[in-house]
Amino acid sequence: MEGYFYVGKILKLFASKGALLAYLDVDDPEDYINLESVFVRMNNQLIPFFIQNIELRHKNNVVLTFEDVDNPEQASMLTGCEMFLPLDILPPLTGNRFYYHEIKGFSVIDKIYGEAGVVEEVMEYPHQAVMRINNKGKEILIPISDEIIAEVDRINRILHIIAPEGLIDLYME
Repeated sequence: MEGYFYVGKILKLFASKGALLAYLDVDDPEDYINLESVFVRMNNQLIPFFIQNIELRHKNNVVLTFEDVDNPEQASMLTGCEMFLPLDILPPLTGNRFYYHEIKGFSVIDKIYGEAGVVEEVMEYPHQAVMRINNKGKEILIPISDEIIAEVDRINRILHIIAPEGLIDLYME
């Protein structure tokens, strides 16, 4: 899904006229209530669906109705499908806040260890996101937290970190 980011999942039918209950996997669902369309992954392809109505429910749930999806039979084909949006609609972040896809390829410099390697990817786990760093063929896993990320230098593509004492050394032995 190069060029797109995961925004949520269609959970189930809602009411009787083709509306769908969806979960938005985002920090602020209010930022997404004016969406015009989403891309739905069906058979490993992204298909655009234009939003007729979107209504925020409790927590991160929304009720969606799509144009040209006006009966339960059509809507039920979309249940369980993931939704995506193009990366270029994301508002730019500043300071030490970043999107996970944004730091891929950044050099990582630790306050104590020094040059730790290059970010290959960010792996998201239920309670913690982790950077996978390549240091001359060795893999280093560093959790992402406010305490660890000291500075994001977007111009030079460098991530300055303060890793827990001894963590990087464990991987380098």
